[in-house]
Amino acid sequence: MSISLLDIIIILAYLAGILFLGFYISRKASKDLQSYFLGGNQLKWYYLGLSNASGMFDISGTMWTVSILFIYGLKSAWIPWLWPVWNQVFIFVYLAIWMRRSNTMTGAQWITFRFGEGRGAKLSHIIIVIFAVVSVIGFIAYFFEGIGKYCTSILPWDLSLQIGPYLLSSERSYALIICLITTVYTVKGGMYSVVATEILQFFIMTLSCLVIGYIAYNSVTAEQINAAVPAGWKDLFFGWRLDLDWSATQVPNVNDKIASDGFELFGALFMMMLFKGIFASLAGPVPSYDMQRVLAARTPSEAAKMSFSTIWVMYIPRYLMVAAFAVLALVYLGPELGKMGAAIDFEKILPLAINQFVPSGFRGLMLAGFLAAFMGTFSAFVNAAPAYIVNDIYKKYINPVAPERKYIRLSIISSVLLVVVGIIFGFNAASLNKLTLWITSALYGGYVSANMLKWVWWRFNGLGYFWGMLFGLIASTVKLFVFPEIVDIYVFPLILAFSMLGCLLGTFITPLENREAVKNFYKQTRPWGFWGPIKREVMQEDPNFVPNRDLKRDTVNILAGIVWQFAQVVIPIYFMIRENGQMLIWIVLLIVTSWWLKKNWWDRLHEADGDWEKTTFAEARSEAVKKGAVAR
Repeated sequence: MSISLLDIIIILAYLAGILFLGFYISRKASKDLQSYFLGGNQLKWYYLGLSNASGMFDISGTMWTVSILFIYGLKSAWIPWLWPVWNQVFIFVYLAIWMRRSNTMTGAQWITFRFGEGRGAKLSHIIIVIFAVVSVIGFIAYFFEGIGKYCTSILPWDLSLQIGPYLLSSERSYALIICLITTVYTVKGGMYSVVATEILQFFIMTLSCLVIGYIAYNSVTAEQINAAVPAGWKDLFFGWRLDLDWSATQVPNVNDKIASDGFELFGALFMMMLFKGIFASLAGPVPSYDMQRVLAARTPSEAAKMSFSTIWVMYIPRYLMVAAFAVLALVYLGPELGKMGAAIDFEKILPLAINQFVPSGFRGLMLAGFLAAFMGTFSAFVNAAPAYIVNDIYKKYINPVAPERKYIRLSIISSVLLVVVGIIFGFNAASLNKLTLWITSALYGGYVSANMLKWVWWRFNGLGYFWGMLFGLIASTVKLFVFPEIVDIYVFPLILAFSMLGCLLGTFITPLENREAVKNFYKQTRPWGFWGPIKREVMQEDPNFVPNRDLKRDTVNILAGIVWQFAQVVIPIYFMIRENGQMLIWIVLLIVTSWWLKKNWWDRLHEADGDWEKTTFAEARSEAVKKGAVAR
């Protein structure tokens, strides 16, 4: 493919600008670890929200989403429930508030806040560090695989290299270059650089979404779409079986892809996604960039607003672009994809569509936008993971009194090492789809039991957390290497049950240790759940303490939030395929759920800060008294 001089200038200008911005802001990150990893808790919620949205706008995920919309039609709107995507709703409704009340830096440090000190607490602290590092390496491999496929499809230069007996493909060369550039500005500037560059990347990506949406809407008609898709492709709802037959279309080989995915029994798949989704969402976010944004917010209410804004600003533009690429591919790329036969790679639909339909100038903007999306997500993970190695291992157990400069230097080294390991795994990644399904269904399946119980059960202890996480990691690893042919989502209940067994065994091996730490956690965080004995002790010691009675309200808000989020997925798809009646119905649902959340959630967020501010002030004053800064 030929690429114009204007496109090249736009791409190079973006890369130079992003490096300059990252280095320019980096001086703010060098003060201490709090500044390097959390921006000193001084960043406003809407900056963090835009940054978080940019971090979720990744090229690998977008390529996958375009491919499943092409294959499964409107029913593909349900498939991201594999993650589940609506765990973000649980986070903004109540979990972000609970997490931010901890005043910690990482998910592992939060574990110490929850379980205190002691053998079980230390083991649980170590296991969450291991999980965080493993999951980050998995995601780096996932991003490495995606950006390589994208660049080779859109850029004209062949960068393949012969290094002795080994051939470095052009795909891998592109991926290495982009990963290197992203790593440089990320490790230099920490959270400040990540947030600043991601905000810029978000606006570039949003503009790109509008451009491709405009091009697609004016390039295809409803009649052309209807002629290209099989019966049932436009149906959002489904029965027990998928019943989507591509045999009479230009791409009959899509049926082979559906069979290999194992999604033909769509009703069973949906039940599994729903089952997994509830437990996974109750567990809260995994220890990655999403949790880091929550802990970086200034207050609990701002942490909730940040999580809300991530959905609010991202979903409609992103799915407008996803729908645009899918319909362009359906109408114009069908014959080309059909000729590929069994060798068809659906993950290349997006770059192929860009090659054919985006004009010069806009193509450079689009490429810069997707580079921005990739770099934003990649940098978020690169910045999040080293905090666990430096703050939660080196500082906690090896050298707690080292100078801040040494901690930051070790953070940079840790970032580079994690990227190297992730890239090595990326070289062996066979498919984005397989990586996606393993990360979402198997690896995170081992995370769910322990992290759900830590929020809601008073008796759950550090040893239970350790054994639950260990059993989960063992089960997910066995699934990966021993039963790779089984669709991951269908073994989630087994992984969940095995992990739950570890949780219960570990919990009841020993009596509850660190009872005072558990009481402090309950008082400061104020979760709902099964806290009876601890709640009674706290209320006896502090008659003014008011327990959390918001379970019913939070549940209703979650249901409203899931509909609100889902509406933002299907509205741009219905718009692009000209199903205006269905689009209008979902617009009404979006308005109604927005009104409900405004009245029953947003307007009550100020309540989240009251007790936390009192607790934080008391802790700060206690520290000041110890240092002699305040009169006793």
